[in-house]
Amino acid sequence: MNPRNNEYDVSVMASSSPSPRNSNKHGIFLSFRGEDTRDNFTSHLYSALCHNNIETFIDNDLKRGDEISQSLLDTIEASTISIIIFSERYASSGWCLDELLKILECKHDYGQIVIPVFCRVDPSH
Repeated sequence: MNPRNNEYDVSVMASSSPSPRNSNKHGIFLSFRGEDTRDNFTSHLYSALCHNNIETFIDNDLKRGDEISQSLLDTIEASTISIIIFSERYASSGWCLDELLKILECKHDYGQIVIPVFCRVDPSH
């Protein structure tokens, strides 16, 4: 448990680069494994960002097992910042890995800012 927030052991590392080339629909894209963090850390982060008037995309309507849609890939590309919430089972989700691949492509191609958050996992793993 982290004494600063009394609930989550969260480590954050930031990486910054120039803004992407395209017009942004969302300032921030949240990538997370819903089963691990949707009803706790991610929902609290999303609420805090929205409360501070930060345009944030969270997909609450994804059906498990479906392929990642082109519109979701476009949303990732149109975001200035992606926050990746790495949790215990993030890497076991093909969907999460597809999002991660697109996020890293956007970081490389457009300079998208990527902020990894390690929620209940050691960053060295």
